Amino acid sequence: MLDKPTPSSMQDKRSTIVDVARQAGVSTATVDRVLNGRQGVRAPTIQRVMRAAAELGYVEESSAAASMQAPANISILLPSGTNRYLGHLGRLIVEQSEALQEQGIKPTVDYIKSFNPEALAQALQRHGRSAYGIAFMALEHPAVREAVNRLAEKGIPTVTLISDIANAQRAAFLGLDNRSAGRLAGYLIARFVGERPAKVAMIAGSLSYRAHEEREMGFLHVLKESHPHIEVVGIREGQDDEAMNYRQMRMLLSQHPDLAGIYNIGGGASGVGKALKDARREHSLVFVGHGLTPDTRSFLMDGTMDAVITQNPKETIRRLAGTFLNLRGGKSIANDAEPMRSDVIFRENLP
Repeated sequence: MLDKPTPSSMQDKRSTIVDVARQAGVSTATVDRVLNGRQGVRAPTIQRVMRAAAELGYVEESSAAASMQAPANISILLPSGTNRYLGHLGRLIVEQSEALQEQGIKPTVDYIKSFNPEALAQALQRHGRSAYGIAFMALEHPAVREAVNRLAEKGIPTVTLISDIANAQRAAFLGLDNRSAGRLAGYLIARFVGERPAKVAMIAGSLSYRAHEEREMGFLHVLKESHPHIEVVGIREGQDDEAMNYRQMRMLLSQHPDLAGIYNIGGGASGVGKALKDARREHSLVFVGHGLTPDTRSFLMDGTMDAVITQNPKETIRRLAGTFLNLRGGKSIANDAEPMRSDVIFRENLP
């Protein structure tokens, strides 16, 4: 004989987003924003929606309880220096701090000495004493890997931003498929250069960033596979520094007066652009780089740059908040492990 369904089990089967909205006294759009961790909903409303969703069996009680707790302290560690994209990302996080707290995330941005794995490892350990979780731009180094694994052992989740780290127990990576991004850069330069034999070069921030190393690999491979008439005459490191990139670009132009293209793998695009302008090569040399910022935007407008491959900073922040909220609620973060989308910006489609 079949057991008679209980009222609660029948309710659970029938519950929809409309039921949650009705019980919480809000619109279905508000429920959707709350359940998907989007911005624009006040903390009391979030609590009311999650309570209703739990009562109706629409979400698990553990997830609802996590969402109704005090905001989680999240530390975001970014490299210091003149990388304008990272500076912009840090400012956006600060500007959105109030909205993020209403969602359940209380962010703190700290700038760490660039390209210094020991300083980054120490910062991870220091912030791990008080933060629920940490997001950071990783350096490929044993000291950083060990710090991440120690935090994982203590139950403190870490999320890598823009550049990942191999064989470490981080919870998620929020960045591009950087090997594909490098292939895309090579494809773009080859299309702009055309079928004539040509020389191109690369400037990286540092190959200690896994992102930069993977972009270099993708760039080299696509040219070798599909565009053998293009010769790569070298790669230089500019530490994402505008002054250093300026010097590196001027040196490349001096050594290779017939240089046809430059791929700026990291930051410091303004240094490259200034060097091209000073040499009066801004309209005769193909320039592709990363990160849509005020300076790269200006270079696109005046023709100094031909294309910018970028990772949307607002989408990065949204995914970052959603990842830590899901971790806190014991929910799956499979979607947060997917690569971010590469946006290619030209002068004609500037947002």
